[in-house]
Amino acid sequence: MKWIFGTLALLLIGLQFKLDLLVYATYALLGVVLLSRYFTNRWLEHIFARRTCHQSVVEAGATVAVEVGVQNQGPLAVPWLLLEESFGRVGMAEFPKRLEVAGERLKLVSLKAGETTSMRYHVTFLLRGYYQLGPLLLETGDVFGLQRRFRVQTNPHFVLVLPKVLALEGYHLASRRPIGEIRISHRLFEDPTRLAGIRPYQRGDPLNRIHWRATARAGSLQSRMYEASRVAGAIFLLDFHRDSFPGAAGAIAMELAVTTLASLANALHLKGEQIGLTSNGVDAADRVRRRGWLAEFTLRRDVRSLAPAAPGTEPLRPVTIPTRKGADQLRHILEALGRLEMTNTLRLDQLVEELSGQLRRDATVIPILGKITPAIASALGELVRRGFTVNAVVVLAEGAMPPDWVQPPDWAALLMGRDVDFRVVTGEESIPGICAEALAR
Repeated sequence: MKWIFGTLALLLIGLQFKLDLLVYATYALLGVVLLSRYFTNRWLEHIFARRTCHQSVVEAGATVAVEVGVQNQGPLAVPWLLLEESFGRVGMAEFPKRLEVAGERLKLVSLKAGETTSMRYHVTFLLRGYYQLGPLLLETGDVFGLQRRFRVQTNPHFVLVLPKVLALEGYHLASRRPIGEIRISHRLFEDPTRLAGIRPYQRGDPLNRIHWRATARAGSLQSRMYEASRVAGAIFLLDFHRDSFPGAAGAIAMELAVTTLASLANALHLKGEQIGLTSNGVDAADRVRRRGWLAEFTLRRDVRSLAPAAPGTEPLRPVTIPTRKGADQLRHILEALGRLEMTNTLRLDQLVEELSGQLRRDATVIPILGKITPAIASALGELVRRGFTVNAVVVLAEGAMPPDWVQPPDWAALLMGRDVDFRVVTGEESIPGICAEALAR
């Protein structure tokens, strides 16, 4: 637009001072500007693209092939067209590096009428996450450089990378109650969902205990016998507040915490026990749905501004997977962990206070922590005081837990002072034996 105003200003000067040569040159320049504007708009109107990626859910370390096809369906040839496949800000610029790309992501082509071109590249996902492939940015302009136009032709494709799962050595925990189940020695309560057998009717048995089919077969009243209530499975509380994992070491510890939780959940799932998840993090898929995507842009920076930025202030809505059994329960938890992003709003102690009335008492509460504060220790201690079984897992990115004969660090003293059992993870090599070591007391 500035070229048009400048050209009109020169034309007025030429007409005012009767400069015929300037007037002629201005007419020629004005015609070039208008034609350039017309053709650049027409070229982009008939450019169509499609991205092909056949995988949406993969495991960490997997490589995905992506192909982007671009076709000129207009009657005019496009002298130059720049294709740029943009990724989100999360990925290659972070530490630790989350993905690697091999192949064409940037290409300059010239398309005749009806001609088609393509770009192919491979993405290797090194860590879990919710990754954005695209959008494809198209840029063209006239040969004089007077006009440039941008357009996003395809919506992004999202790939969910599941967290790494490690096999654990066992559940022989030296604690009052293990991470898992323990049968109550005295039959104070019975679980009506667990049928243990059938016995003859006894005076005082309620009608809902009578097994009518067995009664019909035996010819006398028969009552059901139920198994005693038990503490089974686990409710995982994952602290994903930004202050709990600060700096580069915190990013490594954050991924280690996710791997630890995924490994514990997998082991419990294989044993047929109930599992659930609650975290103060943010679901990346919800964030994308809230923001949406546009299709028209005037500047390159407008496209890049839509890439996922570093997690900031998000709604105070925790990510929750209800505690239950089921064939798909582990898959739901792993997918939620893959999409989870850090936030700076809801602290873990606030989360525990908010959900304390909703936690199930028949499952062990397992907080996965990166940082212990007095408020967090107090909140966990309150759960212990109210009768919950709490086994915390503390993830240390720098250094290991000191030996027993050394004075414990401040954060350990905070947990021990409130009777919160805990164990420490310092690296992936310590995860398999996390349930076979004695608890620190």
